[in-house]
Amino acid sequence: MLKPYLNVTKPGIIMGNLISVAGGFFLASQGNIDWGLMFAAIVGLSLVVASGCAINNCIDTDIDAKMRRTQKRVTVTGELSVSRAFWFGVALGFAGFAILTIYTNAMATLFAVIGYVVYVGVYSLYMKRLSVYGTLVGSLSGAVPPVVGYCAVSGKFDAGAAILLLMFCLWQMPHSYAIAIFRYDDYKAAKIPVLPVVQGIEKAKLHIVAYVAVFALVSVLLPLIGYTGVAFMAVACSTSLWWLAMALRGYRKDVDVTGWARQVFGFSIITITALSVTMALDFKVVTSQLFVQL
Repeated sequence: MLKPYLNVTKPGIIMGNLISVAGGFFLASQGNIDWGLMFAAIVGLSLVVASGCAINNCIDTDIDAKMRRTQKRVTVTGELSVSRAFWFGVALGFAGFAILTIYTNAMATLFAVIGYVVYVGVYSLYMKRLSVYGTLVGSLSGAVPPVVGYCAVSGKFDAGAAILLLMFCLWQMPHSYAIAIFRYDDYKAAKIPVLPVVQGIEKAKLHIVAYVAVFALVSVLLPLIGYTGVAFMAVACSTSLWWLAMALRGYRKDVDVTGWARQVFGFSIITITALSVTMALDFKVVTSQLFVQL
């Protein structure tokens, strides 16, 4: 009976966000960890993400029915009615924002609100269906979790938070384009205007390479500015350059595009997980920061 309610929240997405929230939190903590605050930030944001996913399922019921990978979602099969999924999502969002408001701070809560509004309002309701730039807009909401974790500790949006936001935004793009390539038929059937469908796979390949290259440059800003150490630099360089080399292999004449896209997607998860874990462990105490205090 509870399983449909769990499935509508997309647990895999929640777990992925937990790692990035923790990474941002540990990075900002600089070794002085408030475990109670961390628990509140993780639980609060997890509930907010779960809410967004549940309501996204309600919005996407019609297009989910046209895509093979989403045809078994509970709002499509009828295991959970759209109205129940919606109100469940509302309840989760209320609980999540309440926890963030009470136990964290205004800046962390603000970014959670921004991410939620962008994902549910701008992306799910409008951009995903109508614009090739939907992926770019959606990347902003996907980049919010580590910033919430960071700001829960710092209470401010400084250079470290800005780098995290940009880094995770850039990571989302090749990750999402790779999915759109190996799920090309699904997106085409649902008439979702992702880049590979609208402008072709060759254009998507070019964007994947470009975004991975810029992501590699941005990720090394954390150690260059002094937020992390040599270990993070080593992991950032090795994973990013390997990912870039993998992306460039998409231009080989004998490449299996679908298999290549799956590899790019799979390694994107390894890359961001490795960076999130390393930033949590290889932090440095920052004595001076540029910031905007709320």
